[in-house]
Amino acid sequence: MSIAHAVLMPGFSGTSLPAWVARALAENLAGVILFAENVPDIETARHLTDEIRAARPDAVVASDEEGGDVSRLEAATGSSIPGNAALGILDDEGTTRRVAAAYGRLIAVAGIDVALGPVLDVASEPLNPVVGVRSFGADAALVGRHGRAFVEGLREAGVASVGKHFPGHGATNIDSHVGLPTLTADQQTLRDRDEQPFLDAGPDGVMVAHVVVPERGPDPATLSRWAYQGARDLGHPGPLVTDALGMRAITQSLELGEACVRALAAGADLLLLDAPHQSSAEADFYRARTAIEQAVGSGRLSESALRESARRNATLRRKPEDPLPARWPGIECAEAARAELALLGSRVASASLRSHGDVRVTGAPVVFDARRGVNYASGNLGNPLLPAFAAEGIEATPGSAGAEIGDGSRAIVLTRNPLSDPQEARALAGVLAVHPGALVVHGGVMSAAPEVKNLIAMHGIGAVNAAAAVNLMGSSG
Repeated sequence: MSIAHAVLMPGFSGTSLPAWVARALAENLAGVILFAENVPDIETARHLTDEIRAARPDAVVASDEEGGDVSRLEAATGSSIPGNAALGILDDEGTTRRVAAAYGRLIAVAGIDVALGPVLDVASEPLNPVVGVRSFGADAALVGRHGRAFVEGLREAGVASVGKHFPGHGATNIDSHVGLPTLTADQQTLRDRDEQPFLDAGPDGVMVAHVVVPERGPDPATLSRWAYQGARDLGHPGPLVTDALGMRAITQSLELGEACVRALAAGADLLLLDAPHQSSAEADFYRARTAIEQAVGSGRLSESALRESARRNATLRRKPEDPLPARWPGIECAEAARAELALLGSRVASASLRSHGDVRVTGAPVVFDARRGVNYASGNLGNPLLPAFAAEGIEATPGSAGAEIGDGSRAIVLTRNPLSDPQEARALAGVLAVHPGALVVHGGVMSAAPEVKNLIAMHGIGAVNAAAAVNLMGSSG
């Protein structure tokens, strides 16, 4: 068996377990990460995780389950919970914990051990293209308080948490999926603003970011000893996980296998590779395994250190002391979990809405989507307003640039980050030029909302955010 297996967590394509993953699991692979294409619904997800457990009963199964804009289990329909920004706006830690516990129960029904969340980045840069509403807010103390509440809620449901992205991604202005961001701050600011929430929240594991911090060194944190040692100095005994090493922040200058070796040498415990829709998951896995094995053989990596990492990684397994059938609720619990989430999510989404101007929609809504079609953290972006209107029995039509609309219709424009994305800004300006009374529905952070006459701020683009906004459009008098 390869010692490299114990520190690797690959993804894979499809809704059934590929033979190469099954073989690796049988040979002590730490676990797998699931993406939206693997879990189109809860029932399919549970069937797949049962397959994984048949190959290795104590494999760790993880997924990017933050809620709000980033959910793999609810990617097809939009999240049932409004996301961290809405929870931060409401600022009720008890509610945050209840939401996380309900979300955790859905995650558990799917057979997933680990939510790669919560996001503990402080949203100190309003124009940040990748964090935004994934953060609880712009205040470090608030992020830490709600981060802890979210961690405790997941733990109540038996789901482990991995807080991200250490030492902080919130003050950057580049998405690490497409480039290498720089976090420019002095040492005191780094400690007080960016790192403090990781100490306050106390997640089970910590994900390290692809960010360069000039105050600490010239390399990305994921490849730097200071980052892993810094997390340990904050008292984190659990696994330290890399952000996906196939992201462009790393691969634009470094081959995947070498990145894996350098991350482990710096102090990483568990290596995430790349999303299967970005590259060949199987080829990436063998490339990573070979590089690690060669590094151990040459003495560049310590086998004993990898075994210690394997021990820490195993702590992410759910209740390892319990008999296997007791670890995951039966699939029949899914409906109860969904109902609980729907009720909590609706309350939070409605309470966190902010608006001004005329937000009434009394005629036929025509919805213009000014956003780009893809966000790398969230995946493909559908327009959540259209199904939200349909659920209320209202026929909304998608608008096209420069198009006139009929008498009695109301133009609605959906935005996310028009202040930092020139393409989105042009699309918004184009609609407002033709329809100056349009209602702008903003899904990004409030501090980056456009200055327009009529606005609803949803603080996210989940299904529940859109439903609350549509309800407000109909109930405002």
